[in-house]
Amino acid sequence: MSALANHAFSKMNGIGNEIVVVDLRDSRDQVTPEEARAVAAAVPYDQLMVLQPPRLQGTEAFIRIYNNDGSEAGACGNGMRCVVRTLFAQSGQSAATFETRAGLLNCWQGPAEDLYTVDMGPPQFGWQDIPLAEEFRDTRYIELQIGPIDAPILHSPSVVSMGNPHAIFWVDDVDAYDLARFGPLLENHPIFPDRANITLAHIVDRDHITIRTWERGAGLTRACGSAACATAVAAARLKRADRVVNVTLPGGDLTIEWRERDDHVLMTGTATFEFDGTFDPALFAPVA
Repeated sequence: MSALANHAFSKMNGIGNEIVVVDLRDSRDQVTPEEARAVAAAVPYDQLMVLQPPRLQGTEAFIRIYNNDGSEAGACGNGMRCVVRTLFAQSGQSAATFETRAGLLNCWQGPAEDLYTVDMGPPQFGWQDIPLAEEFRDTRYIELQIGPIDAPILHSPSVVSMGNPHAIFWVDDVDAYDLARFGPLLENHPIFPDRANITLAHIVDRDHITIRTWERGAGLTRACGSAACATAVAAARLKRADRVVNVTLPGGDLTIEWRERDDHVLMTGTATFEFDGTFDPALFAPVA
C-alpha cells in the first residue's frame, strides 16, 4: 500500500503558489512520481513538499519537492514558507534548518508574525552549474530567442541557478506575451538539459520588479519563489536594480535580498493555510 494512503496532508499556498505539505518523518517510504501525480489529480498543487527523516544532524527533515507532473525540483521557496509555517505552528519554533536537493536551507519567522524568511543560499552563474548545454562565459545574457531571427518576440535572457535553472527575459510588459504558449517551448529548449523555469520580468524601478513565470514541471503559476530570487539577482548583476527589491508576482509580493556579505539570497513573504485532509487509499490503487 502507498505510504500516502490514509495519511494526513495540509493544503496551503505561498502568495498563490499552490502547495501540499506531507510529513513522512516517521516513515522510510518514498513517494513515487506516479503517487505525486495521483495527489495532483485529487488535490491540485504546483508543488508537493514531502518531509522525510533528517539525514544530517541539526536539520528538521530532508525535503523532497515534486512538481505536479511527478518530476522533482531542487528548490521551492514558496513551498518552504508553507512548510515552516506548519512546523512552527506545531512545535512553537521560530527557526529551523532543512536539507533539500539544492542544499541546506535556513528558515525563520519574521520580520513580522505573519512573514517567513527562507535563506535560499547563493546563486550560481556558471554555465555548467545552471546547467546549459553549451558554454556561455557571460550568463548575464545568452543567445536564445523565440520568433523570427530579425524580429524576435523574446530574446537574450539572463540565466541563473537558484537550486534549479532559471531563464529571465526582460520585457516592458509581462502581460503582453502568451507565456502559456511560449513557456513550454522555452522550458524544453535543447539549451537547457534539465529544462528550465521561464520568467518574464519588467523592472519598474531599482527596488521593484514585476514578473510572471512558467514553472518547470508545473506550468503557468501565480507565484514562484525561486524565480523571484533569480530575477532579483539577475537584475542586480546587470546593475539595473538594488540588492534588496520588492518582486510583484500575480499572486502577491515577495521581498528579496541578495545579501552582500555572503552572497546568500533571502526571500520573505507570507504563507496561507487552506485546509487539512487525509488521502483516500483508492487514490493510489492504480499506482500500487
